[in-house]
Amino acid sequence: MTDTRARPPPTTAPAAPAMATTRAGRVVGLDGIRGLAALFVVLNHIFERAWPGYPANPAPFWAAWMVYGRFAVIIFIALSGFSLGLGPARSGWRFKSIAAYAHRRAWRILPPYWAALGFSLVMTWCVLAQPGWPVPNGKSVVVYGFLTQDAFSQGHNGGFWSAGSPNRAFWSIAIEVQLYVLLPLLLLLVRRVSARAMVGLVAAIVVTIGLLGPHVALMNSALARFTPDLAVLFAVGLLAAGIVSAAERTRSRPWAGYALAATVPVIALMVVKGSTWSTLNLFWLDLAWAPAIGCLLAAIATSRPRPVVRFLDSRLPRSLGSCSYSLYLTHMPIVIAVSYGLVLGRVATGTPTFFVLAAILLPLTVCFARLFAAVFELPFQRHRGWMPLRQAMSARLRQLWRPGPAVVPGRWRGASRASGPRNQAGGRCRRARPWPVAGRARPASRPGPPVPPGPGGSATRSQSC
Repeated sequence: MTDTRARPPPTTAPAAPAMATTRAGRVVGLDGIRGLAALFVVLNHIFERAWPGYPANPAPFWAAWMVYGRFAVIIFIALSGFSLGLGPARSGWRFKSIAAYAHRRAWRILPPYWAALGFSLVMTWCVLAQPGWPVPNGKSVVVYGFLTQDAFSQGHNGGFWSAGSPNRAFWSIAIEVQLYVLLPLLLLLVRRVSARAMVGLVAAIVVTIGLLGPHVALMNSALARFTPDLAVLFAVGLLAAGIVSAAERTRSRPWAGYALAATVPVIALMVVKGSTWSTLNLFWLDLAWAPAIGCLLAAIATSRPRPVVRFLDSRLPRSLGSCSYSLYLTHMPIVIAVSYGLVLGRVATGTPTFFVLAAILLPLTVCFARLFAAVFELPFQRHRGWMPLRQAMSARLRQLWRPGPAVVPGRWRGASRASGPRNQAGGRCRRARPWPVAGRARPASRPGPPVPPGPGGSATRSQSC
């Protein structure tokens, strides 16, 4: 046996390609995708206020694509499946602990969500509620607090649990939490059969519901409230996560080319059928987008194409990604307050309204999301429990309130035991050693008689305290 420590392998030997991961084990580029998707949601809601009733109220061609805000939601769902599948994919499609997984998901999702729920209620009750929509009430707090808005939001057949929405963007959060509950079962299917079989089974169930929905009242209600098509996107993201543990032959495939090839037919279909047909058939469009999104995630995980990955990992997309969840949670009340309270009715509808709203809302929502994330999101990412969080907060408060050393104007050094005048902090001032005079060296032994100051400096420092 050859000792590789004595004779290392030749440098020309092919090495396994390194996966594009950050220090935290995340795939490089995913934060950029999250940030751009969240920004697209904000643009979509601005578009809906500038051209209400689109496509009945036609918009220019350069803005028409912003009506498809649903595309950002399916990106988020697929990214969730991909991100949550990275760890199990590296460890035989298993969780180290179901309890630890549940705790981490709750710790990551619930604190920002509950804080955003409180912010949305305050904005709706105290600032401005969206005209034409039911005002949230006490039942809304219960329904949205327990993430059951997909079953009861806007009323369950007008029954007792009728609850107005404090934030219309919250519908997808409940869907995502339901998929978190489904994830262990999906991993079991992957272990027992395969990842492809898992996606095929989920797709078969969802397609069956979609076909029977128009003819069966119960399934039609499920289609309208629970959007089961998003489960296929989540499963596809989980399948794509397997790229991190796949063989080199699988990783080296042209996944970016596959994503482009799967995208072209979907875009062509949307262009040919038009926006009216597309908005009425979002269920089938979501399923059509699934292969393209899965291939794109696999391409990003293998750092291809490199220019796209470098852009997604650049400063602006990555910065947006760090607060993308907060941006998604908090932007809607701000959009409503600015649109209906300041702009609409004062600016001509259409293009002028869009540019005015974009100029105000894009920086406003992003800046607020960064502040919100700094308080309610990032601390829960850095500290994985109440005890570490409390310790970090206590240390931060001590650092903020601990008095630092007094900064005393003048040229006397701080407090000492030597006698002399007192400084502003109440300590004694001691006289500093003489500064060297310009052009003269400091004596090495005991100082001699005082040297008069030269033109370039002073013989001693000021004796004022």
